[in-house]
Amino acid sequence: MKRVWCLYRVSKKQQVSADEDIPMQKNACYEFVKNKPDWTITNELYEKGVSGWKKSLNERDEMAILKEGALNKEFDVLLVFMFDRLGRREDETPVMVNFLIQNGIEVWSVKEGQRKIESHVDKLLNYISFWQSDGESQKTSIRVKEAKKQLSEQGYFQGGTAPFGYKIIETNQQHWKYKDRRIKELVPDEVESQMIKLIYHLYVDKLMGYRKITDYLNAHGFRTRDGKEFVISTIKRILENPIYIGRKRYKTAT
Repeated sequence: MKRVWCLYRVSKKQQVSADEDIPMQKNACYEFVKNKPDWTITNELYEKGVSGWKKSLNERDEMAILKEGALNKEFDVLLVFMFDRLGRREDETPVMVNFLIQNGIEVWSVKEGQRKIESHVDKLLNYISFWQSDGESQKTSIRVKEAKKQLSEQGYFQGGTAPFGYKIIETNQQHWKYKDRRIKELVPDEVESQMIKLIYHLYVDKLMGYRKITDYLNAHGFRTRDGKEFVISTIKRILENPIYIGRKRYKTAT
């Protein structure tokens, strides 16, 4: 009887209980094993919210378990729903497949069959397969970043803490990716925006430096969002933030 280990992985935590998620992969693997009378599932490994492209194999705990299990002859077959569940990095995943096979482990996918390394052609096909997965991940990453960048430029909020002078509100527009959410945007905060105007007035019209502006605000009773006195670094950060002159930015500090 061949001992089978199954690996299930989703790259986003939101996928754990949604369509195309771990339960689907698990059901497919169990159905596949039903047609293999000499196979029995003895272990299941779960990777929830783990990217097979952004994270290297050395950063994934389940990969270490697989390697140790293979070396200790604890299983005979590794079964995944699709081979990209094993990983998407062209420089690492084929190496992992080779390692498992060289240690006597059969590597199978429900949708793509068995991976082999018996010939040079087999090795080339393995590399091409994961090279394609790597490329798909890179293209997806580019599309996501561009979509978020454009939304940010349109005023929609992409996460984090609202910069001083602004607050976050939820719009009626459906989120472009998560259908159960609404897009958020930044709007001026009535109280904090007045302090922003004062800071710029002191800097531009009164020619005050960071320290003098800080002293002025504290002396006149102005306080930060947390109720604390202003410090020089806060004033510097405000005056250097392009959002106050109408320029949105994505993936940088505000």
